[in-house]
Amino acid sequence: MNLRTPLTSLLIPALLAIALWPGAATANADAASTAKNAAATPDNAVMLTVFLKHDQSRPLSALKAQLAKQEFHKAFPPAGVEVVSWNITMGIGQVIVLRLPASRLAEVNLAIENTAWGVYNTQFFPTYDFMPIAQAEQNKVRQASTAQ
Repeated sequence: MNLRTPLTSLLIPALLAIALWPGAATANADAASTAKNAAATPDNAVMLTVFLKHDQSRPLSALKAQLAKQEFHKAFPPAGVEVVSWNITMGIGQVIVLRLPASRLAEVNLAIENTAWGVYNTQFFPTYDFMPIAQAEQNKVRQASTAQ
């Protein structure tokens, strides 16, 4: 079976040329650097609720030692990612709400994968700040009721 059709004869060299283009690596590095330094703004921010569920089969001292070995507190949260809240929920573990630019989501995920796995079972829930919406609705209803 001949896999070299006229299309693949043209496509393979074109893909190689793109991959080997001198500016391609620089462009990718620049994009990664920009994403890493991005700040959360109203038009790009997401909130992420992270559940770190304790491994209850191991003593806390062993878990803390593993976190230290994996440098969890050095890597998480990544610099510039805003911690909105960080709570202990008894029977579950830690519940952390972060605000970050969407472009930094992979960076947060990698920080968890590289430093928290083995200590915690993780769950992630994208969220958004509903408070301004709820307050606007409350104000609208309250103003309507006082106008009557």
